[in-house]
Amino acid sequence: MKRFLLHILAIVTAITASAQINTDQVLRVGQNALYFEDYMLSIQYFNRVIQAKPYLAQPYFFRAIAKLNLDDYVGAEADATEALERNPYLTDAWEVRGVARQNLGRNADAIADYNKALELLPNNRHLLYNKALAQIDVEDYDGADSTYSDLLAAYPNNDGAYVGRAHLRLAQGDTVAAESDIDRALEINRNNANAYILRADISINRDDDSDAALTALDEAIRLQPRLTGLYINRAYLRYRRDDYYGAMADFDYALQLDPLNYTALFNRSLLLMEGGANDRALVDLDRLIELNPNDMRAYYNRALVCAQKGLFDRAISDINRVIEAYPGLPDSYYIRGDIYAQCKDYNRAEADYNHARRLARNLQPLEEQETATTERSTEEAARRFATMATVDDNVQIEEEYNNQAIRGHVQNRSHQIQSLGWMELAYHSVATELRPNTYYIKEVDDLNATRILRFTICVTPELPVIDEATSAQHFNSIEYYNSYLSSHAPRAIDYFGRALDFMTLRDYAAAAADINRALQLTPDQPVALYLRAQANYHLWQVARDNPDEHLDGATRTSLQRKMLDDVATDLRRLIELSPRMAQAWYNLAVVNIAMEDYTSALAALNKAIEIEPNLGEAWYNRGFVYLTLGNERLGIDDLSRAGQLGIVPAYNLIKRVTR
Repeated sequence: MKRFLLHILAIVTAITASAQINTDQVLRVGQNALYFEDYMLSIQYFNRVIQAKPYLAQPYFFRAIAKLNLDDYVGAEADATEALERNPYLTDAWEVRGVARQNLGRNADAIADYNKALELLPNNRHLLYNKALAQIDVEDYDGADSTYSDLLAAYPNNDGAYVGRAHLRLAQGDTVAAESDIDRALEINRNNANAYILRADISINRDDDSDAALTALDEAIRLQPRLTGLYINRAYLRYRRDDYYGAMADFDYALQLDPLNYTALFNRSLLLMEGGANDRALVDLDRLIELNPNDMRAYYNRALVCAQKGLFDRAISDINRVIEAYPGLPDSYYIRGDIYAQCKDYNRAEADYNHARRLARNLQPLEEQETATTERSTEEAARRFATMATVDDNVQIEEEYNNQAIRGHVQNRSHQIQSLGWMELAYHSVATELRPNTYYIKEVDDLNATRILRFTICVTPELPVIDEATSAQHFNSIEYYNSYLSSHAPRAIDYFGRALDFMTLRDYAAAAADINRALQLTPDQPVALYLRAQANYHLWQVARDNPDEHLDGATRTSLQRKMLDDVATDLRRLIELSPRMAQAWYNLAVVNIAMEDYTSALAALNKAIEIEPNLGEAWYNRGFVYLTLGNERLGIDDLSRAGQLGIVPAYNLIKRVTR
């Protein structure tokens, strides 16, 4: 809290010092930060606009979006309400507040917000979809059915709507209608993971272990390879088909994804017991009891394992807990009787057998007692507490969003295969356990050695998300440079330092303007050329993903191509000055890939790898280019090398290519 208050004080001081901020510019930069999913930083920008002009609706609306992405649904609802009080015709604000309320479990209020938004946009598919989900949550099935009908009347090829309605049909108990909707969704989109998941769930629930059921799960896993429950359910199907090793492989992988998954641990313990791997089964059962000390199924099965291993005291202790919890269950007495018999305590064994028989007779209808067997094997008893479980909540039917800024660009591209991006100059690095160090560039190291800048520059694969205290430092640094430049002769290094502050705060236009001033004073400074190319590359990204709707498509394409050409020009000049800078060659390849000039991209990546053989990003992008050009063998070879060098996405891409 102290850090946060200091940060707010720094912002107020900055506003006071500058007397009048350009709210349009600050709002735009905040939107840039929001677009790049730097939500904490974007909130700081929106705070500044709200402080300067509290009567504006937009900063409250955008701050609501940022809070929504940070799972601050209460804050998002409050900000959306503020935005609507200032502008009740801001349709997206009704939607954001509806989503926030839906996540808070206030579905009736969410439906009211969606209805208000639908008055302004009657056929908006996202609003209709979200409203239907909320109606299902309040069990207004007729209302949800009507909403889906409206949605599909307006958008007959919306595969998500068919999956949503199939989910509704299952809630209503109409499996036939659900299957029809699933089939239609897959006709429209063969890559709809939820459709395959629902199809598999239907098969599992009706005890269908056919090839079609298994195929549905295989497809769902191909599309959602990190969803633990899918592997659990496929293991269940494989087990039913006597595929012991396939089932075990799926349980093992599920527990790699989620080591504490209770269902996977329980099911694997049963499979290990069946296969005679008692030592491994005991490890899983111990973990289950550690996670849930009241799970009698785990004690029951551990008693069986301990008895087989000759750990009779532990077995007796565990089965006693089960008997205490379920004194009317005959199976437990049969098991304890067997354990006593193995310990040669025949009196207790006979007493337990007799008690188990009496309980078994009492559990049966009178007409069956005469023909019932008086003894049941331990294996038969074990089945009572040894049934595998499945996961029935794999379907991920979530709210959709009309305004793309609400979710940010990464989620929209989550299923695309794409190259890695720019190698950044920054004041802060992004390190991982696999790649703890930043990259070395001699020219950057030389500049840092002068200690003339207020912060140390590093080279990192991406611009980091910064916290409140760090953003305050850079706001203050900008104010320092503002003050210094207003009273001293301009120096290139001061513009350069302020440009990197702006870059840290995602204000790419201001960064580009400052670095232009620096290059006017020192035209051939390599690091300055690098930074200008970087700022302009990010401005191109923003223009690409937020196109000017006032321009026709050809004009937009021409302008964006000109932006990339300018970036490439700076990089080529940088390479003339510093031909051994591997990152410059790498970034030139990034630009070439954006231009779809793959031949030039390969040439640049070859040079980057020749200079720096351990530049994993270069190996990854070269693999991507080879795959794009249809050369799978070379592509996989390069991706394998990238993975070896710590580029984690390489393995996912290899898996997708070779599956």
